Amino acid sequence: MTMNDSIALSDADNAVHEAPVNKTMDAAELNQRINAACGRIAPLWPLKHFVAVNPFFGLCDYSFQEASDTLARITGSNLYMPRDYYHEQLATGRISREDLQQAISRCGSQLDISVVEWSLAAEAPKPRLGMAPVSEVLERVEGGLWSSFVTERISMHCAAYFDLGQAIQAMPWRNLSLYASWRKAAAIDRSPAMMGLHRFRSEISRLPADPRAAIAWAVAQLDIPEAGMERYLHASLLSIGGWAAWARYLRWQAELTGGQDDSIVDLLAIRLMWDVLLFKEKQSVALVARWREMLAASMRAPSSRRQVAAEIDRIMLNAMEIGFQRSVISGLNKVSRNDEPAKSVARPAAQAAFCIDVRSEVFRRSLETVAPTVQTIGFAGFFGIFIEYVPLGASTGHSHVPVLFNPAYRIYEKVKDGEQQTFKELAKRRQRIGLYKAWKGFKLSASSCFSFVEAAGLMYAPKLLTDSFGWSRPVPDPFSQGLDKQVIDRIGPTLAQVAESQSCPHHADSGIPPSDWVGHAERILRAMSMTDNFGRLVLLTGHGSTTVNNPHATGLDCGACAGQTGEASARVVVALLNQPAVRRDLRERGIVIPDDTWFLAGLHDTTTDEVRLFDTDEVPKQLIPDLAHLREWLDQAGDLTRMQRSALLGISGLSDQAVEANVRQRSRDWSQLRPEWALANNAAFIAAPRARTESMNLGGRAFLHDYAWQNDSGFKILELIMTAPMVVANWINMQYYGSVVDNPRFGSGNKVLHNVVGGAIGVLEGNGGDLRVGLPMQSLHNGKRWVHEPLRLSVFIEAPEAAMEDIIARHELVRQLVENGWLHLFRIGDKGGVYRRVAAAHWERSDDAQSSGV
Repeated sequence: MTMNDSIALSDADNAVHEAPVNKTMDAAELNQRINAACGRIAPLWPLKHFVAVNPFFGLCDYSFQEASDTLARITGSNLYMPRDYYHEQLATGRISREDLQQAISRCGSQLDISVVEWSLAAEAPKPRLGMAPVSEVLERVEGGLWSSFVTERISMHCAAYFDLGQAIQAMPWRNLSLYASWRKAAAIDRSPAMMGLHRFRSEISRLPADPRAAIAWAVAQLDIPEAGMERYLHASLLSIGGWAAWARYLRWQAELTGGQDDSIVDLLAIRLMWDVLLFKEKQSVALVARWREMLAASMRAPSSRRQVAAEIDRIMLNAMEIGFQRSVISGLNKVSRNDEPAKSVARPAAQAAFCIDVRSEVFRRSLETVAPTVQTIGFAGFFGIFIEYVPLGASTGHSHVPVLFNPAYRIYEKVKDGEQQTFKELAKRRQRIGLYKAWKGFKLSASSCFSFVEAAGLMYAPKLLTDSFGWSRPVPDPFSQGLDKQVIDRIGPTLAQVAESQSCPHHADSGIPPSDWVGHAERILRAMSMTDNFGRLVLLTGHGSTTVNNPHATGLDCGACAGQTGEASARVVVALLNQPAVRRDLRERGIVIPDDTWFLAGLHDTTTDEVRLFDTDEVPKQLIPDLAHLREWLDQAGDLTRMQRSALLGISGLSDQAVEANVRQRSRDWSQLRPEWALANNAAFIAAPRARTESMNLGGRAFLHDYAWQNDSGFKILELIMTAPMVVANWINMQYYGSVVDNPRFGSGNKVLHNVVGGAIGVLEGNGGDLRVGLPMQSLHNGKRWVHEPLRLSVFIEAPEAAMEDIIARHELVRQLVENGWLHLFRIGDKGGVYRRVAAAHWERSDDAQSSGV
């Protein structure tokens, strides 16, 4: 079938279009290509639990360079920063000539260092046109805004179809599939006719009813070559990448429970129908010629000039990474096994476990500075308990585990004053929230919105004033909405099963069975390397943030808790470890917790660097003085942490009190674009005893996980670290990386222009366009320079080589990340020295100078 044959269908033909039989590709093979293309898209989590995702997750089976080349052929953009960025790093000394020479050696390049330096002054060659959709090719032929028009129409339909409650009037066809509902809506949509597509609506009824059949028909009509089929389908999804990511999330969630969601296939069919119908209506000699030219160009291998350019880009990225790795390796080598300070046998004044989050690294270092007798510990912020947490009066819960897993238990809140008080406060809260929603619905209704503004507008002047000065919140705090102030501190999680009247609909299970308590307690303590020498107070500190008017607020919370704060996880584990029966059974398993040890839960506010302690009224009287000391140390550590952060916030010249007041004000300012820098500049993951890093100032760039392999029987903890926290850290690192190197495609643009769409699905930049993914520019750039350096994660683990190799061999995802260059893996040796994994079962020594060939 030729291109002319494919497109030249009679206008008088009213028969339904049938997918032609493709002699070179049967339906099963095409379905495989469709599924492969859909699998190339990374999922996008909704705003209510906006977790970091590697935007290149679907390309992890490619090497980093192959993924870069693939995206360059599809989109015209690769995975590297522009040449002028690397040129600037070289000019300022961030990249040294030594770094550059070692990078050339690491990449196995034959290029001379002077050639690389000279090349940075010239712009890298790029493909003239990637695997572009018809709308983009048409723009190049006749001008216009066809790409934005098609994106806008698809985006508007997806926003209405997937709406989570924002729309006052729901779409009438939400009971149908996405593709079927689009056919219904497109048949009455007059927007294409206004753009000159007069036959668009009449053609809709003749399209194949099945989305996969529609895709088969489209690729035949457009004469897509078999060798480029997957790339074309992938490119089509990337052209509406935000909504493709949302549809991929729906499939991800369905797969976690053994189901299947084909919304992403429907979306692909919709995008291809636009391509075909646009091509048919706008067919011209110039368009057909340009389309064929694009297909032919996309099938050609990169030119030698582009291959050399990619080699230079790879060298420059490695040079930046080597410079960072050298500083970390130098610090690690200062403490070898032979001269490592002997562990103190003295009982610590207190112990404080924090999330491995890079912001916790700064606070831990500050706490150790002001209170050297306090031992700090790093562990994943969900503290090893797999729960879904249901706030008091809520009808649904929130998962508090890494998104790679499913929660095992459903935990409910209760009021400490008893079951009767719990039911009373539950009913009161539900009533108040119901009234609030009814009032909000009344204000927004078609019958009252104009009259309401005219009649009551001036009554909102005081609130507008208090919101502007940060004295009140623009919207109620979801954590305390509907609760009396005196009740908030009396609410907490219960391990017990709750009454059916408090349970979520269709979910009667609740609590953690007592028979499971000791097993979880032992597993968690051993994973944290806490099996002896307990302090009198042991603080488990989750983390969260405080911001207002911020759609991506949950992105500042705990990634290990699926975009929620770590409060619930910390309080549940503390409740377990304070149970007398649990301690008695732990003693029989070799873990002796002293009678005067008490576990305490806290929450580190990463915006203000304050730590809130929970359930302090339950602390035994003999530990009240210890609690007072702990509060004082936490306050001092907060002051020191804020002063360290002040330079990045642009307030370094202020006093301690002024800095504290400023960060508090930022957390309440609804116009603040940068309440905190979150995980910007993250670059390393270190799993080792704290003695390895306690003398190092890692500058808030490292995820710190305590780990002592000598206490890890069977290396189960190491396996958990490499398959969960390390993977989550890589996702965070790659989300920042992608948002910097290609913010238009993998970031979310200008935060000032964000508008929430679909209730809690995501944001649009402005009032239309595609759903945006990734991070806004204000989270990465301070207006003058990039705050985040786009580097791949460097992972340092102190463990035997054989154990690490075994885990890599047994876990495909870990093997892909390591062997395909999505992160750098280093092993810290028993007697000092750091070794870099350069190939399967092959490690090479990396000294302070990062010797050549490594």
